[in-house]
Amino acid sequence: MKLHEYQAKDALRAFGVATLPGAVCTTADECEKAAKDLGGGLVVVKAQVHAGGRGKAGGVKLAAGPAEAREKGAKILGMKLVSPQTGPDGVIVRKVLVTAACDIAREHYVAVTLDRSVGLPVLMACKEGGVEIEEVAARDPSAIRKVHFRADEGLAAFQARQVAFALDLTGPLMGQTVALLQALCRAFVQRDCSLLEVNPLCVTKDGKLVALDAKMAIDENAGYRQKDLAAAEDRSEMDPTEQRAKELDLAYIPLDGTIGCLVNGAGLAMATMDIVKHHGGGPANFLDVGGGASKEKVTEAFKIILADPQVKAILVNIFGGIMKCDVLAEGVVAAAREIGMKVPLVVRLEGTNVERGRQILAESGLRLTVAKDMTDAALKVVAAAKGA
Repeated sequence: MKLHEYQAKDALRAFGVATLPGAVCTTADECEKAAKDLGGGLVVVKAQVHAGGRGKAGGVKLAAGPAEAREKGAKILGMKLVSPQTGPDGVIVRKVLVTAACDIAREHYVAVTLDRSVGLPVLMACKEGGVEIEEVAARDPSAIRKVHFRADEGLAAFQARQVAFALDLTGPLMGQTVALLQALCRAFVQRDCSLLEVNPLCVTKDGKLVALDAKMAIDENAGYRQKDLAAAEDRSEMDPTEQRAKELDLAYIPLDGTIGCLVNGAGLAMATMDIVKHHGGGPANFLDVGGGASKEKVTEAFKIILADPQVKAILVNIFGGIMKCDVLAEGVVAAAREIGMKVPLVVRLEGTNVERGRQILAESGLRLTVAKDMTDAALKVVAAAKGA
């Protein structure tokens, strides 16, 4: 679950992280008023979209006063912003943040994310801020300082000091840096983040540390704990298919293959993708319908998979535990009939009442292939996709 810059800054301010004052605007009139409220001087008008590279794409403009803020806001609002992170289709800008400007002396990069290789959060920092950090990492990996910490203990002061030294934020800036880095790590843990990024972290000419930009992504599984953030989620930029899946409580992630996968259970779904790949196919998606999949849910899952024009065949891999195989088979048959399946369909069932489930599939009159195990299913669906 991604937050806009203004939402991330609101969240960070609650942890004591300094940001510049600003206002969210949806019209040119609001941009003009925001600039007046900020004193009538130099302001920055920033597109609020879930993507980086906004400046290079024309989504961040300086404005010398309210009249120019109105002009720049009118140009950015409604524009299709295209950056490497949006893809060629781009995204429509529906909101801008009009924020005060400041005198920048230095810019740095700091972020917190989860390092899955060691199972710990990691603080990352780099002297070079305001740039694409991926470019820096590719050019000079040693330029990025990484410090792991325990979520239940937070970032220790000595660790924060080590990072401050690495960024040359010493002397009067040392105390500010330690407090800010520890605050970022607290926010990452307490707000259930998967990513928290400040780029750039600015040192102003009067010696203050300010988060000029902020990016925050929340673990969707923590929505019940982060109810305020979940309620404020902007779904306007979400792919319609992904949005529909979310409304139906389906775990769906589009991929770039040709074999649609409909599975119950996250672990089984990952194993299904692995075995399809192992036998020469490419999964078109991760889709977990859950343990209590109903006919209606299976039908909608099929529709979501078939919305991808790259899908050449579908593999249904179901383990009947909470839901028995015969009930699931009836759901698959009913859903396939309702949709009018036009691509090859391979079904593998295992679990309670599996024989009855296979009989229902065999007697359905549908053009589907029943597989006896996962390997058989993978081989058959890969062959069907290639034949299609």
